[in-house]
Amino acid sequence: MNHCRHFLVSGRVQGVFFRTATEDTARRLGLTGWVRNLADGSVELVACGAEAKLAELERWLWQGPPRARVEQVSSRETELQTFSDFSVRG
Repeated sequence: MNHCRHFLVSGRVQGVFFRTATEDTARRLGLTGWVRNLADGSVELVACGAEAKLAELERWLWQGPPRARVEQVSSRETELQTFSDFSVRG
């Protein structure tokens, strides 16, 4: 059964290829959804797929790409949505 989760990631997560690395990781895990930068310097994403793969993505979000310095990851279940793939928005 598929689930969707909404994540907010804060710290040094912009200008370090966080969105692209998140897209690559989510696609490798077979997840769909999107990721974007927010004006406050954080990164927001919605990912949908198997619960185990979402948990794996959340663990990865705490690391991020090499130049990122993640300070916080918040996660909550959100309504089930359908996406054709995982993409970078804005």
